[in-house]
Amino acid sequence: MSNRSINYIRYPLILISIALCVSGIRWLISSEPWILDQVANEERLQMTFVDLFLIEGNSTLSLYLTQIYRFLGLYVLGIGFLLLSFTSNKFLEIFFVRQRFLIVLGILLVSNLVLAYVWIPSSHFIYVMWGAIGLYCFSLYKHIKS
Repeated sequence: MSNRSINYIRYPLILISIALCVSGIRWLISSEPWILDQVANEERLQMTFVDLFLIEGNSTLSLYLTQIYRFLGLYVLGIGFLLLSFTSNKFLEIFFVRQRFLIVLGILLVSNLVLAYVWIPSSHFIYVMWGAIGLYCFSLYKHIKS
């Protein structure tokens, strides 16, 4: 397979991986990471975060949410770095490695999109997911054509 063909597959995958890394870092460093998707989260809760934190017994809820989002950020960052580590030319030149990579990434992207539409349909992250799926489809198309 030519280096040019591999690059057509590789670069969209690198962009997806970087987007995951950036998203993970955002959740890790934000002082209130649940606010990054405030509208969708409040819609899902059917109340504002201000109202939620005013309820008796919820005084430590913000600390708990921060902890949960930090773990989410860590895992998203880890998945981004893991995917990035498998985008080298040497890995992608091996057909079955490239095929499995694309299968797993496709399942991950589509399942996340479905869950987002079910649980947080007004999330702005849905647009990011559609962008990632577009990049993924381009890589998949180039993989199939190779």
